Amino acid sequence: MTRTLIMLLALAPAGAAHAQDVTLKPLGEARLRYESVDQDGLAAEADALTLRIRAGVEAKARRWSALVEGQGNLALVDDYFDGLHGAAARPLVADPENIALARAQLRYAAPTFAVTAGRQRIALDDERFVGAVPFRQNGQSFDALRAEITPTKGVKADLAYVWSVRTIWGIDGTGARQGAVSGDNLFGNASVATPIGKAVAFAYLVDQDEATMQGFRLSSQSYGVRLDGNQPLGKAKITWQLSYARQSDWHRNPNDYSADYWLADVAVDLGGPRVGAGYEILGADKGIALTSFQTPLATGFKFQGWADKFLTTPPDGVRDLYASAGWGWKEVGPLKAVTLQAVWHDYRSDRASRSYGDEVDLLASAKLGKVTTSARYAHYDADTFATDTDKFWLQLDWML
Repeated sequence: MTRTLIMLLALAPAGAAHAQDVTLKPLGEARLRYESVDQDGLAAEADALTLRIRAGVEAKARRWSALVEGQGNLALVDDYFDGLHGAAARPLVADPENIALARAQLRYAAPTFAVTAGRQRIALDDERFVGAVPFRQNGQSFDALRAEITPTKGVKADLAYVWSVRTIWGIDGTGARQGAVSGDNLFGNASVATPIGKAVAFAYLVDQDEATMQGFRLSSQSYGVRLDGNQPLGKAKITWQLSYARQSDWHRNPNDYSADYWLADVAVDLGGPRVGAGYEILGADKGIALTSFQTPLATGFKFQGWADKFLTTPPDGVRDLYASAGWGWKEVGPLKAVTLQAVWHDYRSDRASRSYGDEVDLLASAKLGKVTTSARYAHYDADTFATDTDKFWLQLDWML
């Protein structure tokens, strides 16, 4: 945090020069969530009722803005293992009680470039490599200096230096579940609009530079490309994503490895009904722990099922074949943005050719005024990896 404050203080005089005509915008949101987990191998179930509140203010003056936001997470029902306190006699629900400074940033935004310094959220592309982990109550933020450059329409370069990752584990984080992980992380993302979608080249150098983080074994360098786009198809719309990356050890990682990442995803929106399918591979190298493709800074909940069985990629990698179907309505009576969705996953190893298991995920959500209500369910049926698990969530989100 010291480096963050120095950066903010260094930039503050320039911002003060434009202190006239300052506008203030209050920030506020609240989330109440019940999560239940029944996991084979553990005698007791987990029941977690947590309340997350965020509040802050953003001040703007011409091209300058300053933002401060705090957050707190309270466990109203704490019959669960939060990853930090007590024995793991119940399933893990990764929402420990916490109070923290979520964001403290200074930003300068001109028509062709913007610079943000301080504690901030960073979410790149689909968040497969770098994300804000918005589903977890404490989320993830970064102490960083970030530059976004748009020299011409359809072309963008996004560069960031991150010296600390503020994790979901909060102020009591310790050991391999630290509240903050230091290191010299470098993120580079360059995109250009093409007739078939946005083409992206990226380089993510992740430096988990602390011995407690698996003995530096989560430090890696990933280089890759991505294409995502959409095209009208009569009254329907087809969307697609293609991605490839190559990852290897970096900095003080004692492992010598390289592994590949592949993604192919297509979906068709028929103006209500929506179907999709995809295949994602996080490859393996030697079959040794942490020599497979790892994404420790990703928004992992978005990928490979909501049961969270593959947040750390197994030594033999993972191949995820999935299909989805759903329906959306703009309005149903007083409700807005009504959504129903079902997703099926089949998980297999990348090497040694064995079945890990399969999973079904279900979602229903709707918005009424400023409140969004959602209900989720995940069922993981294990074959050779992890154990059978059922999870259920009921959630209310309110935003100012």
